[in-house]
Amino acid sequence: TVAHAADQDLEVLAYACDAIPGELFDTQVAAGFLGMASPSLGALLEKTLSIRTAKADRLTDWLARPLSKEQLDYAATDVAHLLEAYDVLVAELAERGRLEWARDECDQLRQRARGARDPEQAWRRIKEARQLRGRSRAVAQSVAAWRERRAAEVDQPVRYIMPDLAVVGIAQRPPSAPGDLKRIRGMAGRGLSEGAAKAVLEAVKAGKENPPPIDSGAVGRELERELRPAVSLVSAWVSQLARDLEIETSLLATRNDLEALLRGDPAARLARGWRAALVGEPIRRLVEGEAALAFAGGGRLVLEERSRRSL
Repeated sequence: TVAHAADQDLEVLAYACDAIPGELFDTQVAAGFLGMASPSLGALLEKTLSIRTAKADRLTDWLARPLSKEQLDYAATDVAHLLEAYDVLVAELAERGRLEWARDECDQLRQRARGARDPEQAWRRIKEARQLRGRSRAVAQSVAAWRERRAAEVDQPVRYIMPDLAVVGIAQRPPSAPGDLKRIRGMAGRGLSEGAAKAVLEAVKAGKENPPPIDSGAVGRELERELRPAVSLVSAWVSQLARDLEIETSLLATRNDLEALLRGDPAARLARGWRAALVGEPIRRLVEGEAALAFAGGGRLVLEERSRRSL
């Protein structure tokens, strides 16, 4: 299957058909390995095929029936030139020796877990909540679980129900009355119904009575204090490397990837595959003092052998 920005398409297929493609090539992901930063389909077609697609009215009503000719024409552009773009991308990736990198990334996207998520684990996706301890963490778990269930019930993204900031704020200063919710950071301007406010307070009460959840492996571990400065340092080098190689930075390494590697997580993306040699091993040498990061003029950074000679 060839698709552009396929994540939501895969989610729909998994939900509606209980199946996903056996092989996937995402043209947006592939374009990232050629220096295009998450291009829209229109931008990709213009770059690869010099084709300009018609702009659609972003406010068009896609639920209306019948669809207009303009809507049908616009929808057809999603696939009309996709295989032509695929051929161009594959040829360029093969020429640069990056085709397997792109295929590997597309397969990881294809296999990413989808479908119903365990509400009791929702708190783990909130970085600030993972740093809470004791009763505060238990409240965060309970409130995040309520938010997850509520979002599924009304078929809306969780952030529309309650932002992460509010979940953490409630956990840090548990409210005891509906009026207290309005004073929580992130809740300003959000009019919770009487029933929803009551449900949040019940979740808070349950959280106070429950034991705090336990960290599950490396995901919950904090980075050691002495390694924290290395994240910003290494991030700057990764950005430079991405520019030099003409690869979308997030495809090389995200901040979470860097922290996972520095923590020693066995599942870290930078510890395996093509990223290990390109990014992971140089970072290891830098952190262990075998290499040094220096300015090379023109604002550029270069990773080089360490001289160990002090100025």
